[in-house]
Amino acid sequence: MSSPAGRKSYGVKGAPYGFLLPAVILFALFFALPIGYAVWLSFRKVHVSGLGLGSGARKEVWAGAENYTEAFQDSELLNGALRVLGYGCIVVPVMLGLALLFALMLDSDKVRLAPFTRLAIFLPYAVPGVVAALLWGFLYLPDVSPFYFVLDKLGMPQPDLLDGGPLYLALSNIAVWGGTGFNMIVIYTSLRSIPAEVYEAAKLDGATPVQIALRIKIPMVAPSLVLTFFFSIIATLQVFNEPTTLKPLTNSVNTTWSPLMKVYQDAFGRNDIYSAAAEATLIAVVTLLLSFGFLRAANRRNKQEAAG
Repeated sequence: MSSPAGRKSYGVKGAPYGFLLPAVILFALFFALPIGYAVWLSFRKVHVSGLGLGSGARKEVWAGAENYTEAFQDSELLNGALRVLGYGCIVVPVMLGLALLFALMLDSDKVRLAPFTRLAIFLPYAVPGVVAALLWGFLYLPDVSPFYFVLDKLGMPQPDLLDGGPLYLALSNIAVWGGTGFNMIVIYTSLRSIPAEVYEAAKLDGATPVQIALRIKIPMVAPSLVLTFFFSIIATLQVFNEPTTLKPLTNSVNTTWSPLMKVYQDAFGRNDIYSAAAEATLIAVVTLLLSFGFLRAANRRNKQEAAG
């Protein structure tokens, strides 16, 4: 017969697992299981016998790597990846640059109305992506945009932001407008955690505010910059809301403009969930490899700086 002390000890040791169990179950049901099912579908395809009519004429069979081979050879998927690459080259540096600039400005002792300014910069992040894309989409339309009205009255040129090269700027503007506030808060929170004694020592040594920002603040918030860059890469590779929402407003955005739009088109437009699963798996693997490679490079650099 076990003693009360033994039962109490077992209960204490098992408590963490009991607390983790609900999260583990939810993770398995709504994250791990769907991913596993998508990977399994990516190795399947539908085999059609004859005209595809009648019972048993269409059945699911093992396809091996056929779906992946077709995905690698799909020019639409490759072109979408190239478009997203150009989009990311605009979004990531501009968004993180503005976030860092705003965070440094808000961390200054001379700034006024800091709480209101923080809220004003962060507020666009609280706007749902589809709503933000619709808002900017109508601002880009010459017939309804107040900006075009003002340009017309001033006799200035009115560029078509939804056609050709300017389309990248239009899409990037939506992402920068919505994401700068979140990244700014992450960097600003890291800045506020720096001890005040560090700044006081720098001021005693004669450092100017610009020198303090460049030589103390930015190096000390490097982990936050790495984190925000990591999140920005993932968001860029997964861009979907902005081009999908703007698609009805312009002919420059097709149904496969981004890789995720191609996945959506194959799954729900062509009703080919097997090819879509393979493409989605490839996108996930590429995202994982890029993220892992970047984090590893950042950690290696931090170790080298610490050793030096």
